[in-house]
Amino acid sequence: MQKLSIEQSTSSLPVEDRYRVLIDSITDYAVYLLDVNGIVSSWSPGAQKSMGYSAVEIIGQHFSAFYRQGDRASGLPELALKTAVTQGRFEAEGWRVRKDGTEYWTHVVIDPVRGADGSVVGFAKITRDLTERQSAQQALKSSEEQFRILVQSVADYAIYMLDTKGFVTSWNLGAERIKGYKADEILGEHFSRFYLEADRKAGLPGESLAIAAKDGRFEREAWRLRKDGTTFLAHVIIDAIRNDSGELIGFAKITRDVTERSRAQKELEKTREQLFQFQKLGAIGQLTGGVAHDFNNLLMVIQSSLSMIKRRLSDDPKLVSLLNNAVQAAERGASLTQRMLAFARRQDLDQQTISIPELVRGMTDMLERAIGPSIRVLTQFPLSLPSVVTDPNQLESVLLNLAVNARDAMPLGGPLVISAQAEELDAFNNHKLKAGRYVRFSIKDGGQGMDAETLARATEPFFTTKGVGKGTGLGLAMAQGFAE
Repeated sequence: MQKLSIEQSTSSLPVEDRYRVLIDSITDYAVYLLDVNGIVSSWSPGAQKSMGYSAVEIIGQHFSAFYRQGDRASGLPELALKTAVTQGRFEAEGWRVRKDGTEYWTHVVIDPVRGADGSVVGFAKITRDLTERQSAQQALKSSEEQFRILVQSVADYAIYMLDTKGFVTSWNLGAERIKGYKADEILGEHFSRFYLEADRKAGLPGESLAIAAKDGRFEREAWRLRKDGTTFLAHVIIDAIRNDSGELIGFAKITRDVTERSRAQKELEKTREQLFQFQKLGAIGQLTGGVAHDFNNLLMVIQSSLSMIKRRLSDDPKLVSLLNNAVQAAERGASLTQRMLAFARRQDLDQQTISIPELVRGMTDMLERAIGPSIRVLTQFPLSLPSVVTDPNQLESVLLNLAVNARDAMPLGGPLVISAQAEELDAFNNHKLKAGRYVRFSIKDGGQGMDAETLARATEPFFTTKGVGKGTGLGLAMAQGFAE
């Protein structure tokens, strides 16, 4: 009913009054007239709200009062009217000045008003305050610029964009540092060039985009290629980018080089394993040393008793044979306890300055008897080799033990090469030794070697691949302990 009454009341007004009522009801737009010279000739409530002038204050004034001083000096108001006349309309956005001196961002439209004869008799001017929108756009632009600078400044992550087909559309500093390509080298190229050849043939680049498009994200660690052809372990995240209507418009890709992290993790695991083995060997060594020490004391009593019995025994051949067997068994037991004590490091080293070539030459006959005629003992020593400080008896025992192991590894015979050479090691050597002068003592056979599983356990105490009664499993463990 109210709407009908308004229509009835306004329909009875003359056309001019209807337009006046319409203009006066618009408060979000400044709608007013200028004469041909730009003098304000009418003023709406919307104009007063936007610009702060009342009709009494502004009618009769030139519209250039709304412009900045610099814009007035450059003739921008006159150019706006001229454009409206010549092109039929002037439309632009720019800064304007309110009555109180504050500035606001406006959208301005100026249309020429023509008389019956077509001549310009004035101008219709509509101005809208877009300050809030402009501020929001400016804030958004500033935020986008700050974000762009942030992304571009990140050096530890490769952050870049792909289009829907996987072609690179942006490139940051981190991407250049990690992958080696400059922006002008990679923009427009397909991201599959970062994949290994086998991965490309397997279709992994397309698969990763398909997963990201379907699930919203793709994440994985895999090997990737740099520009120079080197590889690195990468942690990759691909996120699908969609517009407001949900349409896929591209992908955001973040790549981090985790090669060093992975290497450090493996090194940590290796160190933990070594610590575990060290603790295990320490426990075994402590147990073995205690048992061997007590057993050695018992054997000494047995050997002494057997020696006394032998001196008092009659010449009965059967008793003598039995006694000799007991003596030999006691001696083998003593030898075994010495190895156990050596493994447990319960024996003090009698360190002396010796010549390795002379020690080996002095053992040649014993070695040849121990390993048999099918093994050829070869020595390779430089003419001048520094003397070393070590326990010669322990070194001879280790050498003999390794030679016997070499013999067992070469059932058909072959060469056994014993060599030594002087080396100077720095603090960064791979052997975890202190920097200084060393002599590398090497024993090499021509056997078939060990498989990976056997090699991993070769120095484990009491581990042996030989048959029952043919080995104690302490030889290599003792050799390693002596070397350490």
